[in-house]
Order: sequence, then structure tokens, then C-alpha cells
Amino acid sequence: MLCNVSVLVVIAAGVLLLSLHGFSGKASAAAGQKSSCITGDCHGKMGADKYVHGPVASGDCAFCHQPTGKHSFTPIKDAGRLCAECHERLDTHKYVHAPVKQGRCTACHDSHQSPNKYQLRAAGAELCFKCHDRSIMKGKFVHGPVAVGSCTTCHDVHQADFPKLLRTSANAVCFDCHADKAEEFKSKKFTHAPVQKSCVQCHDPHSGEYQYNLKADASEGLCLTCHKEKQAEINAATVKHKGLATDKKCLACHDPHASDYVKQLTMQPADLCMSCHNKEYVNGTKRVANMKALLDNNVEHHGPIKQKDCSGCHNTHGSNYFRILRENFPPVFYSGYNPDNYKLCFMCHEKNLAENERTTKMTAFRNGDENLHFVHVNKMVKGRTCRACHDAHATNNPRHIRDAVPFNAWKLPVNFEKTADGGQCMPGCHKLFAYDRKHAVKNQ
Repeated sequence: MLCNVSVLVVIAAGVLLLSLHGFSGKASAAAGQKSSCITGDCHGKMGADKYVHGPVASGDCAFCHQPTGKHSFTPIKDAGRLCAECHERLDTHKYVHAPVKQGRCTACHDSHQSPNKYQLRAAGAELCFKCHDRSIMKGKFVHGPVAVGSCTTCHDVHQADFPKLLRTSANAVCFDCHADKAEEFKSKKFTHAPVQKSCVQCHDPHSGEYQYNLKADASEGLCLTCHKEKQAEINAATVKHKGLATDKKCLACHDPHASDYVKQLTMQPADLCMSCHNKEYVNGTKRVANMKALLDNNVEHHGPIKQKDCSGCHNTHGSNYFRILRENFPPVFYSGYNPDNYKLCFMCHEKNLAENERTTKMTAFRNGDENLHFVHVNKMVKGRTCRACHDAHATNNPRHIRDAVPFNAWKLPVNFEKTADGGQCMPGCHKLFAYDRKHAVKNQ
């Protein structure tokens, strides 16, 4: 009897000991499952890859696969829920990757083992291209991260607070690598609107047919996709600015990112013009002067020149008028008076300057109260145009009076001299005439 009691005590102690160590009937079944799954001819290679899921590595197949009989298991209908029993939920942010949202973790991860980190079913971009179109990297120029298969440089694979699963805002993602551009933009006074909104308005973040992954030809085509009014203006112009015909086109004058000058110009406006107009241009009988030399050699500059604003008179994208002028201005010495011929000048100057026969205030070019602008310009036939006496850019004489004016093949001299209350001239077209505002001169 005593022997039987001892045996019962030993058995009871053994049961208690097994219970304290966490083994139970279920654990014994799992232990049996371990040996039957990962050995033999069926699953003998399980756990042999470089990266192995924890339960597989420990041989605990029954944690995920619940046996219901001999080699019979409860179907796993909700893999995402099962993964979330161990892994942190990754579907809590504003934007969630579709497989994650649908609980299809195993679309990307092998639940047992893989030669790829995180048990991914493929390496790098190859995994992404199982769902996403590979054509995004077929362009002539491929973005660096795409070229090396590093989609995760820009995108989070599970969830994000930004569209397209970007790791941060679109521009901030770009600036993580393009830090030099970020610093440049901070230091400039003017930033191009697309730069402020999103780099991808102009650049394709994956690949493209144009350098820098631009969505169209950077020198003009891309600019005109937004600046449609400029496209219409350039197309309609009958007098083209030759600057737009260079290889750089728009970029000959504008910086597409940021600048210290208005309109994204690469230099102060007049300096930019002089960077090309620092030499003479000749095309057959047509000639454009070396404007930089003209300005350097003449001290009396026209108002827009003083303000360094060539665009005050010239439309830099093209025009329907001589010399890409903004309004009409006769390119000849003589012209019958028509106010429409002088719209350019009348943008700033009063047209009464040429229409009032008498004045005491409107102009200093008068003999007593006789308006000498009216005398010269306001004629039905052979009215002198403004260019007959004035240079619109610069001279060494007051009031922009020329030393000489082209009269067909002849450089017609003006011979102007200023006096305290008037002046005199003896051009090639008449003898010496003088004028005085206080005491009218009687000229022959």
C-alpha cells in the first residue's frame, strides 16, 4: 500500500513539473508536429534559406497552422489578422498600400523563408514590378533610385501620411538627395511656382525621354505646357526674337528653378540683353548695332535704359513691329503724321506733343510758343519721324539728339547746339535754324 502511494505522489509531482514548464497536451501535439513537418521528404528543406520566419526557425508550425487531424489543418482565411497577432499593425495611417489594406501580407512576404531580407518574395524593385508597370523605368533617362531598384528611397512600402506612399512631402523627398537645390532655393528672391508646389510637375520621378527626367523638352516645350499665353504670343509674332532660336530657347534668359531677378531671369534684365547684344549683327542689308558699345560710349541714356528695362520698349518674346518693338514706330526718316505710327512713343510721352501747334509748357523744343515738334512731325507728307532727330537708346547730346542720322546711304549730320533758353542746328536738310523759348528767333 505504501508503495502504491509513493508511485501516485511521483506521478502527481511529474504532472505538476510538466505544468510549471508550460508543456501540455497541445504542446506535445505541436512538438510532434515539429518533427513531422520539417523532416523527411515533404518539408525537409524548410528553414534552409537565408531568412527564415521565427516560428519556422523554431519548428513551431502549429502556431500558424492549426492541425485538425493527420496532415489536416484549419484553413488560414485572414493572413493579415494572423500576422497582426505578433507584428505591429501597419494600416493606421492616411495612405495604406493596397496589399496591406487588404490583409495580403503574403503577397510580398513569404510566410516561411526567403533568400531576401524580410522574407520578401523578390529583391528590390523586382518585387514592386510584380504589381506595378515596369514601363515606368523604360525612359531614356532613369532616376537614380529607380535605376538601382531602390523604390523605398522615396516610398514607404506599408503606409504613409503622404500620397503615393511617399515618405514625406513630394519636394522634401527630392531634397533628401538634392540638398544643393534646397539651399539654392532658400537663398533666391524668386522661386518658380512649380518648384514651390511640386518638383514632379516638371520632372518625372521615375524616368523620361528628356535629360533630368523632364516631362518635355526643357528648352521650350516644357515651359509652354503651362505658359500657353506665351505660346500663342510667340506663334503670332511676325518679328521673332532671335534669342528664342538658340539651342537654349527659354533657358537662354530664364532659370527654371529660382533666381534673384524678376521673371526667373538669369541676370539683371539689361545685363542679360547686353550678354548677347555686345556685338553687331548683320543679315544682308539689315544691321543691329553693338548696343553695349553704344551705351558705353554715350552718356545720355533714354529713360528705360536708365532703368535697365529694355523690355519697356521691346517685347522679348516676339512682336508684330520692327525690332520687336511693343508698338508701332516708323523705321523710316519721313512719314505722314498718324498718331498710330507713334504708339510706342506715346506709351510714355503725351501725343499732344505732336498735335498742339502752340504751347508754353508741353515741350522745351519751342520758339517762343511755337511747338517745334508739331512743325517737324505733324505733316501730311514728309513728316519727320522721331528717329530723324532722336536716338531711342543713347547719345552724347541732351534730349537724345543724334550727331547724325541714317538717311539711306548718307549719314546725315544734325549739328545740334544747346543754349540757355533754346538751341540751334544745321542738319543736312536745311541751313542754320535757331530757337529761343523766351525771345522767339526769326529764322530765314
